[in-house]
Amino acid sequence: MELVAGCYEQVLFGFAVHREPETSGNEHKWTPVADFTHHAHTASLSAVAANSRFVVTGSKDETIHIYDMKKKIEHGALVHHNGTITCLKFYGNRHLISGAEDGVICVWDAKKWECLKSIKAHRGHVTFLSIHPSGKLALSVGTDKTLRTWNLVDGRSAFIKNIKQNAHIVEWSPKGEKYVVVTMNKIDVYQLDTASVSGTITNEKRVSSVTFVSESVLAVAGDEEVVRLFDCDSLVCLCDFKAHENRVKDILNFEIPEHHVIVTASSDGFLKMWKLYQDKKLPPSLLCEVNTKARLTCLGVWLDRTAGTKENFSPATKPSVSKEELPKVNQKESGDIVQEEKRQSKPKPKKCSLTEDSDKLKKEDRLVSPKKRKMTTMVEKKRKKKKT
Repeated sequence: MELVAGCYEQVLFGFAVHREPETSGNEHKWTPVADFTHHAHTASLSAVAANSRFVVTGSKDETIHIYDMKKKIEHGALVHHNGTITCLKFYGNRHLISGAEDGVICVWDAKKWECLKSIKAHRGHVTFLSIHPSGKLALSVGTDKTLRTWNLVDGRSAFIKNIKQNAHIVEWSPKGEKYVVVTMNKIDVYQLDTASVSGTITNEKRVSSVTFVSESVLAVAGDEEVVRLFDCDSLVCLCDFKAHENRVKDILNFEIPEHHVIVTASSDGFLKMWKLYQDKKLPPSLLCEVNTKARLTCLGVWLDRTAGTKENFSPATKPSVSKEELPKVNQKESGDIVQEEKRQSKPKPKKCSLTEDSDKLKKEDRLVSPKKRKMTTMVEKKRKKKKT
């Protein structure tokens, strides 16, 4: 297990978390150990996402960087967007979806790192997106005051709902039966079957991040030191606890054997892991913490599948795909994100690596190696100096 976090100081931190064997009557001791720090971006980091192999980061420098967590190397960068990367979401190990301030949502092949679909999603910025557990639908919100539903099978808009204010967060529940839309300090709870608001939760201050810890319980972090757990059916606060000394910037949750964990990142520089109890009225207990001494902005957790851990959702709620549903030529991929074009008559594109680019891919859709990206940046700086 590895906690990864980005900050205003343009650095990505990685901390490997080790769980020591249980000793006489005591609980497991959790110890975070610094694994890496990487200064790849030229502006503050704004988004982090992880699957079983890769961690990706988005930044205000308009690029997406890819890290191979198995080999512990930088895998390259994606340079399609023309604006701050606002959100990154993996669906399984095959697809990544990105949104940015250019109003575009991109669907990426997370094997070849090609842009499969580029969608002009909003007239303003894309502020957030969330993928339905089935992989067939996505929700996005933007600064054009709309909530949009996307059919990811064909990459088209399915439904547009006008909202009164600019929402900055949208999130599906684990089973996909409900979703929440966050505007400032208000959280509207929608039911999928009616597509209407079933209730509204009001937080004391502006909400910065939310995560469903169960189908009906939502963990809410905001511009304050406190994290709250709300029941989305009764709309009441089940419990709250002081998590940090400054505002909490990001929060997420995952399950591993015998533990349901939430992780918080704050502007105070601390990353903290908390153990959730079955009774959500009990405040979580602190498992471990680490001080990065940086102003954290975003958070991710990389779970090594080979180590016997499982991903964010339990098997009961995570959609499964049988072998019969796996991709075939000219058929849709596992429930899944986009319908790929025929491949029989076309040669396979050359796989991009850290040292070479594919000639068959457009400039903005290809994987750019770190070395070439740095050389390009230096050339651009020299040109600007000559002009001035």
